[in-house]
Amino acid sequence: MAKPLEYNATLVERVDVTDALTLFRVQPDQPPTERPWFVPGQYCVLGANNAEKPELGSVRRSMSIASAPEDDGPTEFYVRFVSKPESENPLTHLLWKLKSGDRMYMRPVAAGVFTIKDTIGLDDKRIRVMVAAGTGSAPFVSMLRSELRRNPSADLSKWVLLHGASYPGDLGYRDELMKYVEVHGLKYWGTVSRPQAAPDWKGDTGRVEAFFEGARLDDLEMRLGLPKGGFNPKNVVIYICGLTGTITGTIVPLFDRAFIPDFKRIREALGVPAEAKDSVFYEQYDTEPVINIKDPAVVEPLKARMQAALGRLESGQ
Repeated sequence: MAKPLEYNATLVERVDVTDALTLFRVQPDQPPTERPWFVPGQYCVLGANNAEKPELGSVRRSMSIASAPEDDGPTEFYVRFVSKPESENPLTHLLWKLKSGDRMYMRPVAAGVFTIKDTIGLDDKRIRVMVAAGTGSAPFVSMLRSELRRNPSADLSKWVLLHGASYPGDLGYRDELMKYVEVHGLKYWGTVSRPQAAPDWKGDTGRVEAFFEGARLDDLEMRLGLPKGGFNPKNVVIYICGLTGTITGTIVPLFDRAFIPDFKRIREALGVPAEAKDSVFYEQYDTEPVINIKDPAVVEPLKARMQAALGRLESGQ
């Protein structure tokens, strides 16, 4: 049993987007004295003690930051309630009992390398396609907000956010993102996987990873103004934040476009040359590969596809 946490922060505001999606704005007792204090794309650890069942102790989980590092005031987190938890002491079940003014734990140090700085570098000119499922939009919202905090007239036309959710109401931050589209040139498309429950929805349908399947990828390529076959690592870099299914469903079709995941064991299994640069980055707390690299029946066809794509890319086809 984890020992009780010493609370060091206050939930100053919560905004319930839906019954199962909430923005938590948390103020540490000793806020950072310098701004920016983290890099967009990083996460913090939130925690709580189980007051109703103290025998279960405390629980902590890493949560991506949605606010911009330049912002004063509380730190924002976009959290989904886990209805079928694997743990007997799930953090979200404790968080959902909190109201504004309640105490909690927040580690006042950010961590993680799922950032532009730590992946491709700030000066990279390629289109940045951000693939988010559910609350996976949080680190990307932080990135976009940071761009605009540092330059209120920033051009976001090289930024693309693809956001998937079950229903239109689950597309958190949509109003804010649509303003970025109108004013700053952001390319943003939300997609819903259960459109039958939303007959008025006029946008894309299906899971977010479906944007990369067959004719859908050709369509996305056209939306981005790229020539046929131009959706490749020479012009585009991919960032993914979501569950394993979203990550796998995105990277596997992109093997045919020579996109290389930032995961050493997958690179090696697919025979990617050591000098080839990564072009797909994803946030994953599990250390296991998102594809079964131990099964030759899985790996060999993927390896052949990757090798063929690398050859086409090298020859300019």
